[in-house]
Amino acid sequence: MGVISGIFRALFLRGGLAELGRAGTEVIDAVRPNATRQLELGHDAFAAAQEAHAAEFAHARSGWFDAFVNGLNRLPRPMLALGTLGLFVYAMADPAGFGVRMRGLAEVPEPLWWLLGAVVAFYFGARETHHLRAHRGVDARSGAVTAPRSAGAPPAPTNPALRDWIAEGGEARGGRD
Repeated sequence: MGVISGIFRALFLRGGLAELGRAGTEVIDAVRPNATRQLELGHDAFAAAQEAHAAEFAHARSGWFDAFVNGLNRLPRPMLALGTLGLFVYAMADPAGFGVRMRGLAEVPEPLWWLLGAVVAFYFGARETHHLRAHRGVDARSGAVTAPRSAGAPPAPTNPALRDWIAEGGEARGGRD
């Protein structure tokens, strides 16, 4: 009986089970890495990269080069619209020259047309996404959606726990989560 009672005392009274659990965890971690810890480390690295990116663009530059590039960024849509209207004017002013140039366009290989379509689609898609995010109020640092800029305060939450949390000093975020 003395041996069994000694084992029980060592396991239950002196923290033996906790030590046994820690030892088991160490052995398992040596065989297979801890997935939760890897996720935590990945999240920390992602958050650090986001903070560094946000810090880089925190202050808007106002030099002549930045103004020039902003002006260039505003040119494609008006140039496409005016260029299309210009093609109609050119077709009426010089039909023979217009026909020669259109036959030249017919010789462009199809993969090149696909590439042009992809470039234009990505350009306008990225631009539209930027404007949608700016309108919705997406925080560039965290990616959290805030209340739209045109709207006032976000509506009161219907969840009682959330309402209590906000009343205790928590901060509310608008939009759908």
